[in-house]
Amino acid sequence: MTAAPESLRRDLTRTGIALLVVNGIIGAGIFGLPSEAARLVGTFSPWLFVICGIIMATVMLSFAQAASYFDATGGPILYTWTAFGPFIGFQTGWILYVGRATSIAANVNLLATYLGSLIPGADVGPGRLTVIVLTVVVFTWINFVGVKSSVGAIAAITIVKLAPLAVLVLVGITWIRGDAVVPEGLPGYANFGEAMLLVVYAFIGFEGALIPAGETRHPERSIPIALLATGLITTVFYVLVQSVVASVLPDLGTSKRPLADAAGVIFGTVGVLVITATAAVSILGNTAASMLTAPRMTYTMARFGTLPTPLARVHDRYLTPHLSILLYGALSLGLALSGTFAWLAGMSSLARILGYILCIASLPRLKARFGDRPGALRLPGGMTIPVIALLVCAWLVMQTKLDAVLVTAGFIGGGILLYGFSKRGGRTEPAEHADAST
Repeated sequence: MTAAPESLRRDLTRTGIALLVVNGIIGAGIFGLPSEAARLVGTFSPWLFVICGIIMATVMLSFAQAASYFDATGGPILYTWTAFGPFIGFQTGWILYVGRATSIAANVNLLATYLGSLIPGADVGPGRLTVIVLTVVVFTWINFVGVKSSVGAIAAITIVKLAPLAVLVLVGITWIRGDAVVPEGLPGYANFGEAMLLVVYAFIGFEGALIPAGETRHPERSIPIALLATGLITTVFYVLVQSVVASVLPDLGTSKRPLADAAGVIFGTVGVLVITATAAVSILGNTAASMLTAPRMTYTMARFGTLPTPLARVHDRYLTPHLSILLYGALSLGLALSGTFAWLAGMSSLARILGYILCIASLPRLKARFGDRPGALRLPGGMTIPVIALLVCAWLVMQTKLDAVLVTAGFIGGGILLYGFSKRGGRTEPAEHADAST
């Protein structure tokens, strides 16, 4: 894949990338999924997070290998474009872009719902509208004025949202009961498949940290390390959260706010208020991370000729892709105002899993071309881990409901039309050339 040299500042450090991974993964899911997992598989639910963490590790390792070959902005778009050409590269970027836009739209809807328990009226009518609009506009502006300000906001949010959860886990460990976390038997296949698809939603989003490689210092080394370390830590954290909540709440499967209810048992009313506020802050952190990374996808696609050229413009003062940022803010706002959390979350999961399949499928060609370069990540077993990851993603797609598949197919069709218009305009190949790989 070729393009003109980038003019973006390399202000993102390994810590900044780790923050993006953490906030990309830990968002809204963990605050609602524990009860759904328990409802479907009972006391097997903590082990469900273990299994999901292991299989998603194969996906993360595959992405880490691909990331070690590149140091330019674009992430998944770069991988598939280089391996399969501009059409697949564009479709990868488009479907992951749609997945991130629907995710942020889902999360700001859930934010309004959580705030409704603290601020009367925040979850309905004008109150809901105000929460959604303010959230999207504020984070669009923060990202508009520069990466450093975005990372600073994300770092502050990360500390605020993880500290109460860490306290809940550390204190709650003493409440863990063997009969609540040791399953009496294996769950049925149907329930297991449905539960796995739900729990995966708590793990997706890590790919966003790969996109701003053009603004990252030594991305070919920083991104794989940050990705793997935070993936492992997040999995352990999820398992502990599920074990604590399952032990504290005997009727976990019926809880609508499982973490807040568990905090109420352990800490009383103050615990409920703190965890509810934490849920809101966590959603804000996820929103901030998405607002930083996703606009770099349209920026990259514009640089490589499959979207209008203005989207690749960089602001003279702030050196950010300001038009791509404004486009993402507008699209996210429109989706948030027109959809519901459940519908948007399901769309996001399916779209991103499809993007994962395309990226993992590109690895054999990328490895053949870049595998011998200094610093390239070499996974044990050759292509064994990526093949497992590909099979896992295919299985997850098979668990998706038909309506989500049809709507996602509509978005893919829209992407094909956009690509076709670009091709008719003679803009499917970049005009300027420079190696985008390491």
